[in-house]
Amino acid sequence: MATASADNPIKEHPAAVTAVLSVVGYALVVGTFLGYVPGTVFPDLSLAEVNLLSDAIAAVNALNVLVIAAGWRWIRRDDVKKHAAAMVGSFALILVFLVMYLTKIGGGGTKEFVGPAFVYYPYLAMLAIHIVLSIVAVPVVLYALVLGLTHSPDELRRDTPHRRVGRIAAGSWLLSLSLGVVTYLLLNHLFGWEYVASAAAAAGSIPL
Repeated sequence: MATASADNPIKEHPAAVTAVLSVVGYALVVGTFLGYVPGTVFPDLSLAEVNLLSDAIAAVNALNVLVIAAGWRWIRRDDVKKHAAAMVGSFALILVFLVMYLTKIGGGGTKEFVGPAFVYYPYLAMLAIHIVLSIVAVPVVLYALVLGLTHSPDELRRDTPHRRVGRIAAGSWLLSLSLGVVTYLLLNHLFGWEYVASAAAAAGSIPL
């Protein structure tokens, strides 16, 4: 991806940087779910606004599937510049998703699937895989990104596991995002749901 010829702390310690960024990301999500992030951080959302955010999140994730697939295709054709642009763009979309998702959870709530058993259990299975992959993929994606941003293309091939890590990151994130879009369609457009206010929204302002 982008190049950085001179040594620097991030380049020399990509695993440590990845660990720190991963912990921060996990803390934000878990803290929001449990209501430990102050309620004043998030706007008080109506159900209509929660639905709008759900639609926007699904659109961003669907777009990200296309971006990652394009980046994968470009690197297989050895078009490094396009691949780099796609992967950086994909990470930007992940950040957009994270902001919208935390806003939806912190200021509103979640929707629980209501539908027939023959759909409910496959839905739960897909949702579980989506969530697990989202959690597990975070450090892998971040590690691939940190390597890509701090090494030249030659260094990436010669000195780092970027190619192998990138394959795992792209594959896991593609599957996670795709399942996220499918579960969104099942929940929001094909079957019913019940709305549940999140801990953060219900608790209001909670001191850290």
